Amino acid sequence: MSLDCVIVGGGPAGLMTAIYLARFRRSVCVIDAGASRAALIPRSHNLPGFAGGLPGTELLARMTAQLAELKVPLVRAEVTSLEKAQDGFQVTWTGGGADAATVVLACGIVDIHPTCEQWRLAVAEGLLRYCPVCDAYEATGRRVAVVGPLDQATPKALFLRGFSTDVTVLATRMNGDGLASVLAETDISLIHAPDVSLRRSGDKLEAVLADTAVEFDVIYPAMGAEVRSQLALSLGAAHTDGGYLTVDDHQRTSIAGLYGVGDLVVDLHQISVAFGHAAVAACTIHNSLPRRLA
Repeated sequence: MSLDCVIVGGGPAGLMTAIYLARFRRSVCVIDAGASRAALIPRSHNLPGFAGGLPGTELLARMTAQLAELKVPLVRAEVTSLEKAQDGFQVTWTGGGADAATVVLACGIVDIHPTCEQWRLAVAEGLLRYCPVCDAYEATGRRVAVVGPLDQATPKALFLRGFSTDVTVLATRMNGDGLASVLAETDISLIHAPDVSLRRSGDKLEAVLADTAVEFDVIYPAMGAEVRSQLALSLGAAHTDGGYLTVDDHQRTSIAGLYGVGDLVVDLHQISVAFGHAAVAACTIHNSLPRRLA
């Protein structure tokens, strides 16, 4: 099977890229391992046109239905290898494979958080959250904590201080010169919590410390993420120290024909931004391929 494009990842960025390319009448296939970060969103309030918000699972279901209308194959599998070929790439996944002129990586990231009992339920209930830009508004006036190394937790805590007077940093590592003073100046509490774990307690989330437990309405981890960029890195694609792909303003990586969109690249991690990446990448791919006449 030879395609114009194989898209790795069936989250918002990957699905939107496929929708654009299919509407350009390009042959495209989406390979998805079923681990989209968007599926964890209890309700997104930053999507235009959805008063009251929209659950991440419903967004994915709607986009998948749209893809089905365009007759785009969506393969539930994990891509195991990506290799350069004479006319593009050879993509192999569990149970199949294809040659493609171009490849779009939309594999996303996996957020790192402390040990947390029933963490998926805590996320679903809005107790454990990852993105203040997405949902700090819903934390207005609540008791909020940010957990992670001091240098990573402080920026999130300062952002959240604009929404609540009760913000605490649970510092797993006390790094970053002068940051403790910055927190003190903005009335943000600081607790050294090197071995903190989390657990649900009714409608609260407890931070379990060495000799006590402290309840919060919402806790935001600030501990970085695992970037799913291994396929690109195996080809030698340029990337940051954290593993995020380096792309140009057309979403092109340093490997010809290979594109990166969504959370995988260095940018604001928002669904709206992922949609923009997808549109730009799809248009660039369409214009780079041989012209298709009706």
